[in-house]
Amino acid sequence: MRTALVIGTGLIGTSVALALAGRGVRVHLSDHDPGQARTAAALGAGTDAEPDGPVDLAVIAVPPAHVAATLADAMRRGLARGYLDVASVKGGPRRELAALGCDLARYLGTHPMAGRERSGPLAATADLFEGRPWVLTPVGGQAGGTDTEVLNLALELVALCRAVPVVMDADDHDRAVALVSHTPQLLSSMVAARLEEADETAVRLCGQGIRDVTRIAASDPRMWVDILSANPGPVADVLAAVAADLDETVRALRALESSDAERHGAREAGIAGIEDVLRRGNAGRDRVPGKHGAAPAAYEVVAVLIGDQPGELARIFADAGRAGVNIEDVRIEHATGQQAGLIQLTVEPQAAPGLTAALRERGWSIRQ
Repeated sequence: MRTALVIGTGLIGTSVALALAGRGVRVHLSDHDPGQARTAAALGAGTDAEPDGPVDLAVIAVPPAHVAATLADAMRRGLARGYLDVASVKGGPRRELAALGCDLARYLGTHPMAGRERSGPLAATADLFEGRPWVLTPVGGQAGGTDTEVLNLALELVALCRAVPVVMDADDHDRAVALVSHTPQLLSSMVAARLEEADETAVRLCGQGIRDVTRIAASDPRMWVDILSANPGPVADVLAAVAADLDETVRALRALESSDAERHGAREAGIAGIEDVLRRGNAGRDRVPGKHGAAPAAYEVVAVLIGDQPGELARIFADAGRAGVNIEDVRIEHATGQQAGLIQLTVEPQAAPGLTAALRERGWSIRQ
């Protein structure tokens, strides 16, 4: 791939352009807002000048509702040898393209499974996709199937962005992202919405749990309206199943409100119902891929009190390195109203005692 055209210079489009430009591809940028394309160009993502002729690959990075129309226009103008989109919904745009009579052999629907809570070109980064799954949804068969050249261009794009290609059926993809991406966004927003009018004393008690659950609730509502409008059925199916669990859990909790002797059987059923949903949650969480996409491993956490001063993170990582311990994961829980917090170092179980001793020896305060 020598040349590319990125249509849509938001977070994903600009990140694709930055990755390609950084690896020697001449990238042309286009956006319905010329100022946004100029911003992306100023960041080093390419040029906002129109290409002299057809480019090797056109990447359509617009909201799902606009994918088909944008692709159809690009194909009509003959802007590229191959075309793909990076929208988070795949089945609908393909059917719309077919209804418009477009040549589907020159098109491949894709979806990089990466993003941030922030949007726009200023949030873009060339390494956004590194190590992340990038779904490809080619159409098989000789008649109307995805052209091999287009598939190869898509695979080259994924490689240049240092992502991991995953081939799926378009509708299977939409059901999958409804479960692992779209529904979590709504649930996060629903929990965060409970905080809007909560008493200030309750909000001050927010800890790491509520921060984890509501992190993605900071996402752009307009962007998510576009996404959810393009995949309403599969998301509604998942939410209906969640709603059934919620109904059962509410009934179980209500049964625990009474301590009357005659309610003993109901209380036992309530406890069993709550335990059931929690255990099923454990089982589901255990299926989430761990480090490098492998099966989840059993790790231990070494919690260390850390001050909010420059250099503290570098110092604790250096001390862990001197102890010969590899940090598998890290998270920080900030203390409300204090210039300190807990840093949780996730390590292999056999490494935890040695790391604990080494950090204590170097003056760190370990918390159990």
